[in-house]
Amino acid sequence: MAGRSFLSPQLLAYAGPFGVFVALMMILPRLDLPIRANLAIWLTLCSAAIFLWSRRVLEFRPSQWVLSTLLGVTVFAIWIAPDLLFAGWRSHWLFQNAATGELKTSLPAQALSDTASLAMRVMRASLIVPIVEELFWRGWLMRWLVDPKFEEVPLGTFSQGSFWGVAVMFALEHGPYWDVGLLAGILYGWWMVRTKRLSDLILAHAVTNVCLCAYVLHTGQWEYWL
Repeated sequence: MAGRSFLSPQLLAYAGPFGVFVALMMILPRLDLPIRANLAIWLTLCSAAIFLWSRRVLEFRPSQWVLSTLLGVTVFAIWIAPDLLFAGWRSHWLFQNAATGELKTSLPAQALSDTASLAMRVMRASLIVPIVEELFWRGWLMRWLVDPKFEEVPLGTFSQGSFWGVAVMFALEHGPYWDVGLLAGILYGWWMVRTKRLSDLILAHAVTNVCLCAYVLHTGQWEYWL
């Protein structure tokens, strides 16, 4: 039973692309590839995983277009607010330490003036990451923590443990930005409970990331691209 569950098409559909994403995070930096090749591999393999495994559980028909977009903009504002309001906010040891990591971009210096590299980095953040992360965090894990037979748990089902557990883990995923990551996780989780549609979460998350990409490109604050 355990083996069948682990390899089930449903689990692969929701968690598989995130597994590919995490594996690439671990493997690609060790290969020392040119940044364009690195990003091209990210886009190609994650897109393939989504297409092969997840297309049957994805539907891009948000029920709340306007409110999902506004939520995305709100999360973006929350993400940059502490750094705008409080000088040196993220230099505190609470945000940069052995557990959370250092505040620096994963892009090499030469990529910061390379249009193709920047375009691919924007595509990854705006198109791939919202789908991969929402499938995993709020599409799968939020239900699995309610019942390991997650297929029987409707999207957006609320329980204290799953809601806060996912919010905290989502925060930890974002390293030095764990504080705003926690607030984002709470808001995204709340919106999933309200809309019960993965497409609304993907839209909100994509809007947040598009806004953040535009902000990074405009200000040159590359550290937002960990």
